[in-house]
Amino acid sequence: MIALGIEGTAHTLGIGIVSEEKVLANVFDTLTTEKGGIHPKEAAEHHAKLLKPLLKKALKEAKISIEDVDVIAFSQGPGLGPALRVVATAARALAIKYNKPIVGANHCIAHVEITKMFGVKDPVGLYVSGGNTQVLALEGGRYRVFGETLDIGIGNAIDTFARELGLGFPGGPKIEKLAQKGKKYIELPYAVKGMDLSFSGILTEAVRKYKTGKYKVEDLAYSFQETAFAALVEVTERAVAHTGKEEVVLVGGVAANNRLREMLKIMCEDRGVKFFVPPYDLCRDNGAMIAYTGLRMFKAGIKFDLEETVVKQKFRTDEVEVIW
Repeated sequence: MIALGIEGTAHTLGIGIVSEEKVLANVFDTLTTEKGGIHPKEAAEHHAKLLKPLLKKALKEAKISIEDVDVIAFSQGPGLGPALRVVATAARALAIKYNKPIVGANHCIAHVEITKMFGVKDPVGLYVSGGNTQVLALEGGRYRVFGETLDIGIGNAIDTFARELGLGFPGGPKIEKLAQKGKKYIELPYAVKGMDLSFSGILTEAVRKYKTGKYKVEDLAYSFQETAFAALVEVTERAVAHTGKEEVVLVGGVAANNRLREMLKIMCEDRGVKFFVPPYDLCRDNGAMIAYTGLRMFKAGIKFDLEETVVKQKFRTDEVEVIW
């Protein structure tokens, strides 16, 4: 069976085509800026403009036609409303025109589900991106949120810090590069509240210290990463201890960060659990994870009526009953 997935929750439009065993195509285009962040309306316009060319590119890469697709999947949420509506409309149009079943996938769940294509069975997932930061695991037929950010996502915090330094968007790779040159640890607020995290305090304090002109920007970037990532690893380790699961996966755009990978790997080795990070094109926002999750849902008998395909900007991970 073959599924086509359309991802468009934020700044990336992705179209993926998968079979049950492998990714046949995974193409995307990301809206970037030299200065400032992403406006939802601009993201929607970006997606609308590029949908047709990206769809053609994906079908060509997969060496199939749209008629060969068994099910159409799309990112139903959570995300930016205008961007979500563009992809949902496109998915509905394709489903109607070509008489294909349609399913809406939860974006956060899809990030963890795609790891199962690589033999991961039942992991604790640390999902770190611009808008989301969650520790997820499957318990009692749903992906439970064992810990999450109480304010902003880790990616958003890093990007905002980068923006304050005048580095543009996305800021993650630039902050990581600066951090590698950092030598001195500068104390920043470490906020773990129970199993939840907070990044607004560390962001405010890092920006305040930068504006004093007393600290090297490399040292601030290094300290920001060390502090924020230590909190992420702590909460993930607690979730592993609580659930007794034997696998940890790192997913989301911030999974590209080598220091975060290294810290998680050390924790997993200490606890004797497996650690896995998918190839980066399947960590970041992408259509293949939506296609794969949609295919698993469809094979379990899940199909949506068109009226059920309304987007959900605040789609909670634990709303979804996992029967696949």
